[in-house]
Amino acid sequence: MTSNIAEGFERDGNKEFMQFLCIAKGSAAELKSQIYIAFDEKCITKEEFDGLYTDLTHFGNKTAGLINYLKRSDHKGQKFKT
Repeated sequence: MTSNIAEGFERDGNKEFMQFLCIAKGSAAELKSQIYIAFDEKCITKEEFDGLYTDLTHFGNKTAGLINYLKRSDHKGQKFKT
């Protein structure tokens, strides 16, 4: 997830950055699915599941907030500066 954010940021344009933020947000959702499986298979405890689920939900919400901020921003990114 953080690799997607870093790659998107280095593209120097908000549209590409938002695309990679969406990918990172999707990866967090995938990981939520995997922790359900890990819990069902008794590989993690309920406490571990709850902590991971909370962290992933928080990450998704913060990422969505950043995406929404960038959508409203007039700044288009470094590569568009003259």
